[in-house]
Amino acid sequence: MPRTPSEYIIHMLFDGGHHEEVRFSSIQDFQKWYSGELMPKATSEEFITVPLPKVNPGEYMVIRPARISAIRVEPVFSSSVERF
Repeated sequence: MPRTPSEYIIHMLFDGGHHEEVRFSSIQDFQKWYSGELMPKATSEEFITVPLPKVNPGEYMVIRPARISAIRVEPVFSSSVERF
């Protein structure tokens, strides 16, 4: 029986080597944000908001979509062991 991820960590690599992680509770939540916010403005230098659902209320992050070099989606299983 296949396991179902408990959340997804989205790793975003920006120009210059800066790296940020954002967590989504489902792949559908990520796909909705990706196709609705990020892709339509992929070459834009204007800021867009990145949802931070598991961070302190009132905190947010903005990014310039044109500066994203790569995105990696990592499924996380509740049985996963933290690596150090």
